[in-house]
Amino acid sequence: MDNNISRRALAPLMAGAGLAATAACGPMGTQQPASRQFPSGFKWGAATSAFQIEGALDVDGRGPSIWDVFGGNPAHIADGSNASVATDSYRRYMDDVALLDGAGFGAYRFSISWSRMLPEGAGAVNQKGLDYYRRLVDALLAKNIEPYATLFHWDLPQALFEKGGWASRDTPKRLADYSALVAHQLGDRLKNFIILNEAAVHTVVGHLLGTQAPGLKDGKLLGPVTHHQNLGQGLAIQALRAARGGLTIGTTMALAPSRAAGSVWDIMNILPARAFDALWNGAYLDPLLRGNYPWAAQLIVGPFVKDGDVAITRQPIDFLGVNYYSPTYIKFDKTNPSYIGPGLPPKGVELDAFGREIDPSGLGEMLTRLRDDYGNPHVLVTENGCSDPLSMKASAVPNDKFRIDYLRRHLEVVKLAMEKGSPIGGYFVWTLVDNWEWDQGFTAKFGLCAMDRKTGVRTTKASYAWMKTLVKTMRLPHAEV
Repeated sequence: MDNNISRRALAPLMAGAGLAATAACGPMGTQQPASRQFPSGFKWGAATSAFQIEGALDVDGRGPSIWDVFGGNPAHIADGSNASVATDSYRRYMDDVALLDGAGFGAYRFSISWSRMLPEGAGAVNQKGLDYYRRLVDALLAKNIEPYATLFHWDLPQALFEKGGWASRDTPKRLADYSALVAHQLGDRLKNFIILNEAAVHTVVGHLLGTQAPGLKDGKLLGPVTHHQNLGQGLAIQALRAARGGLTIGTTMALAPSRAAGSVWDIMNILPARAFDALWNGAYLDPLLRGNYPWAAQLIVGPFVKDGDVAITRQPIDFLGVNYYSPTYIKFDKTNPSYIGPGLPPKGVELDAFGREIDPSGLGEMLTRLRDDYGNPHVLVTENGCSDPLSMKASAVPNDKFRIDYLRRHLEVVKLAMEKGSPIGGYFVWTLVDNWEWDQGFTAKFGLCAMDRKTGVRTTKASYAWMKTLVKTMRLPHAEV
């Protein structure tokens, strides 16, 4: 966080966080589920997002998004690439549907490009964009694959950004209008909606750190962007329910335990870790599920909350989507105006391609917290997965046993949480095909399938076959000896 957030504001925030009733739990350890058999009706799927897969950025009337602008600058992307083609799913969506069907997946989470539907973010509908999503949904339904559509996966129309973006109270209203439009136009066949994807990531990484779109580094934006996404989410839920009955509506959050870096003796790191938890987890969970903000976050968002707002942010949902990759480590940083600094994982722990700790117990911690502290909402694990080692040139790893191990260990935690009372209804792997991974470009590869960037041909990996067997048997295999 930069120096536009005052010490005076965040020092008491940290003190308040220390008094917060909900704090990250300790690790769940290596406890195994009693049964490895998943119940019938459990949903298995893969997750994607429009800007990462569709390509075709300037065809058929699509308008630019903030990611067109940010990603169009090679200096912002690890390998200098862009998403003009991505996995070419705008043209090759039937290839993706065939892969989903081949694995036996019964659900597919994709996102709708707001600027493909509404090039200006509001106003006239782009019929060709609408027709594309009709074709995609129809193709999925023809294979008995349930569509789950995310309405906002970070690709805000550039036209709305130029009018203030999420710093403006007008953008939540535009999200509601767009949501109602999708429900009216596609709700006869599209029944499952996810409002926002990882609002905390979009706020912090896009508006404070500036390493993703819109590429801003302004601490003053933390409050309005946080609150206006929550407000827009509430308005969108209301708009969907008003537009059409029979919809299943949820949202997706990037939940992560916030742990104090260092040893138990580094007590100075405890308060900033809890403060970060209030900003990363609580500032999104609490408005939706409790109708308020954590005390520790109110100092940041309070000036932007108007009368009646919290009644809008608290809306009934049919499920909460949980995206999980890693815990976060935080330390006291006296050089930072917020006193909150990024810490390092403990020495010797297993790390992923991004240098984050691989710790399935962190997913268990957050599922336990939802069960015990947030009314035990129905949950879908809407993203979980890992990348091949990051590389500018290396091709994908076809015999990806590391990914199989990663998925198995996290699914053990999911099954254990279900046995302990968490109503978890499904699991979506991130992702189907190696795609364009935001600021990492093509250097990161999360897919169950590889792709030849010259031909677009998809090739399945070992993890695809492993998931296919799991979906068929509904039984989680033990680790290979």
